[in-house]
Amino acid sequence: MRLKGAIFNGRISLKSGLDDNIFRIGRQYIPDWTIAMDFADFYVPRVASRRIETALNDTPVVLVAGPRQAGKTTLVRQFSGPRRPYLTLDDETVRESARFDPSGFVRKLDLAVIDEIQRAPELLISLKKAVDEDRRPGRFLLTGSADIMTLPTVSESLAGRMEIVPLLPLSQGEIRGERPGFLKRILSGRPPDCVFPVDGEALVKTVLSGGYPEMLRRTDPRRRRAWVRDYVEALFLRDVREISRLDRRELLLPLFRLMAHQSGQIPNFTQWGGQIGLDAKTTKSYVSVFERLFLIHRLPAWHSNRTSRLVKAPKLHLVDSGIQANLTGVTEESIFRDRSRFGPLLETFAVSEILKQASWEEDIAGLFHFRDKDQEEVDLVVEEEGGRIAGIEIKASATVTPRDFRGLKRLEDAAGRELSLGLVLYDGDRVVPFGARLFAAPLSSLWSAQNPS
Repeated sequence: MRLKGAIFNGRISLKSGLDDNIFRIGRQYIPDWTIAMDFADFYVPRVASRRIETALNDTPVVLVAGPRQAGKTTLVRQFSGPRRPYLTLDDETVRESARFDPSGFVRKLDLAVIDEIQRAPELLISLKKAVDEDRRPGRFLLTGSADIMTLPTVSESLAGRMEIVPLLPLSQGEIRGERPGFLKRILSGRPPDCVFPVDGEALVKTVLSGGYPEMLRRTDPRRRRAWVRDYVEALFLRDVREISRLDRRELLLPLFRLMAHQSGQIPNFTQWGGQIGLDAKTTKSYVSVFERLFLIHRLPAWHSNRTSRLVKAPKLHLVDSGIQANLTGVTEESIFRDRSRFGPLLETFAVSEILKQASWEEDIAGLFHFRDKDQEEVDLVVEEEGGRIAGIEIKASATVTPRDFRGLKRLEDAAGRELSLGLVLYDGDRVVPFGARLFAAPLSSLWSAQNPS
């Protein structure tokens, strides 16, 4: 029997019966890696598992795609067994067998889980052939730590035969055992709930930790920095070689560090390249490698036929605030000395949380940013398939003023009745109205369980 525990007034009470080794604080569940149990002992349930199960029931090939160390292997191994063996292409012998004779490799498989498919893209054509001969659903469950959809062989081979399930690092809802209804609620025009706010020092710690399981298990900031350094270097030394031919791979790390300082900004490839000795075109191609490794996310500009006074350039965000903090040297102490260092991290963190939640919802059309010609902007615009949108501005302060809604009011002018709600997420503990469709809400309302009423 695995033990679960509840913490009340600083005391720990162990008992069985709560789901999946999750500690409970008040009414909120969080795995507690700060007490005498190691985070490694916990399995955090992933929301994506239900989508994988559904896809395996009606689709021949399912691909779980996301960055390395996000939890893909742990997740897909739950679907392996005697009838569906697990094979990883990180194993050199398995990989060489797949590359040497991909047709023979696949021919021996009826059902299978194949981990890190980008390491042997030769398999994709053989998988197509096998699926065309036998279209049973759930035949192959794949993982990929690089965007294989950019490979010509994929678009030619598995189009219409494969469903892609994104998997990013752990969300705060998953860590706390909640399935937030944040996006559905704000798109329906209702402000979010926040029964148990997380603010101040606790919010800073949450943002600095990010969502990678290996980061969460390390409470010593020095050990986190060491892990990030090794993680990024391993990606650039190994995985980049398999997905792209770059002449100067040694420039990837300084470019990525530079991007970490510019997360949430509209990219200036000429300026970035000039700082490390690359031209704009080459810099842009190198940045695309970070996208293919799921290290950064491109946030397109939202636009409307109601106005032409909008900036149409995309923004680029790092996918994880913990990675960003360690690459830029931001610590709790440095935030205490200079609060301005927290803002970019908090924006990365919030965008990442919403990106994860959007991947769970079937009716989200996309995430965008808004900026007009007068430089009034909104950090995030969430659009659903029916056309309704919600605007979200992210603020690192504990105080919100009417001035903080200027960008949201410009978005309201541009969107008209399509705008369901405008929010300023801030470092506070209560929801406060600032207009008919404008509210300030705690940042932690992103992952609080939402009252459906």
